Amino acid sequence: MTDEMTALANEKFVPLIMATGASGVQMVRTGNLGLSDVTHYADAAAAETAQARIAEIRSQAASDFPMTMDSAHGGEVIGSA
Repeated sequence: MTDEMTALANEKFVPLIMATGASGVQMVRTGNLGLSDVTHYADAAAAETAQARIAEIRSQAASDFPMTMDSAHGGEVIGSA
């Protein structure tokens, strides 16, 4: 994960994800070559509506980053501070 890749994630992909109706997104570096994003939506309906566009964004990210997506998960937030 280079500084250029970090900048690309922040400048390009965070706004794209936010444009899907997300209320927040965090990109978390999980290792030298690992990245996880946590995206929040107002409710399950908003998250479901965004899924087709999110799939397009993942596909675009795959061509811009030398990484592969291992998995995608979704669920209800049950705790927050």
